[in-house]
Amino acid sequence: MYGSPLSGQAKKMMLLGSGELGKEVVIEAQRLGVETIAVDRYGHAPAMQVAHRSYVINMLDGEQLRELIMKEQPDLIVPEIEAIATEVLVELEQEGFRVVPTATAARLTMDREGIRRLAAETLQLPTAKFEFADSLEELKQAVAKIGTPCVIKPIMSSSGKGQSVCRSFDDVETSWNYAMEGGRAKKTRVIVEEFIHFESEITLLTVRSASGTSYCAPIGHVQKDGDYIESWQPHQMTEEQIAEAQHIAKTITDALGGAGIYGVELFLGKDRVYFSEVSPRPHDTGMVTMVTQDLSEFALHVRAILGFPIPTIRLLTPGASHTLKAAEERQDFTIEGLEQALALPNTQVRVFGKPETKVGRRMAVALSSADDVETARRIAEEAAGKLKLVYPSGE
Repeated sequence: MYGSPLSGQAKKMMLLGSGELGKEVVIEAQRLGVETIAVDRYGHAPAMQVAHRSYVINMLDGEQLRELIMKEQPDLIVPEIEAIATEVLVELEQEGFRVVPTATAARLTMDREGIRRLAAETLQLPTAKFEFADSLEELKQAVAKIGTPCVIKPIMSSSGKGQSVCRSFDDVETSWNYAMEGGRAKKTRVIVEEFIHFESEITLLTVRSASGTSYCAPIGHVQKDGDYIESWQPHQMTEEQIAEAQHIAKTITDALGGAGIYGVELFLGKDRVYFSEVSPRPHDTGMVTMVTQDLSEFALHVRAILGFPIPTIRLLTPGASHTLKAAEERQDFTIEGLEQALALPNTQVRVFGKPETKVGRRMAVALSSADDVETARRIAEEAAGKLKLVYPSGE
């Protein structure tokens, strides 16, 4: 039973992390009559602008996090980023609070070590070879063992921050310093991965709901410096590749449990599919589903975590997304070119409403649909190219 938001009978959802993905989750939750609370480490975050109310706290501070949750008593706690005091979520779940999809899933996927060991060692899923290092000296030993080129990432980061390709032994120190700058929560541990020569990389959005496990059509994407630039759906795959990808996705999501959408990242090699990473929440590459599917990844996530059935997921049209990113750190900016971008056929734009730009920060996305993926990608790229961040200096 659902009461009206802000009433004593309302179902309350608290988002921990309030970026552009959280904003869409809030909108979908409100469509089903849910009272929404947005939390982040900075004010005026995108989801805060549409939620019923919001709070600014340090979510890595377990005491602050517990105090807020005890105050609000939400029916659902929905982590939307990795940088959260997950040990507190585990405690709260044991005390009767519901964490989406589960506190264990949030804890394991918060750092790359937990999820990689689960996938490769416990579940025996195919992955790149990997090693961990806690210092520059250990990193040199790990690179010598894995070989070059290899990929070096902080065990905890988001949007590709701190990730680099180490192409020779001379690059090790540079990669270490870059990882230290980009990592979160003051972690000094990194993962070193074998560089897999893959043909493409995809996101397989996997939904665990009252109707069982279901999958969206595979999403192809292009990343630069570990962060996505464009995505498209559907990505062309053979029936054998799709079956293998779904097997990997079901294995890892069954192990993590709970209800909601998981973004399972996979590499498609010549002979097999490799597991890369998994996020227990909507995925940035999945923004394309806002123009391709009858239910976007955000609508699917909300339905699933509320316990509603999802009998079908329909791909209505091929489509693509292309991001607008900032090149500097500023608070005084405008986004121009919306009229030109929206003049293109079957195109939408989402301006995220972030209060300031940072180097590499996503500020908007262009979404286009077409009769085929190639046309959709071309139009989305053209639309994104018409969007411009403009600063008072005229830069």
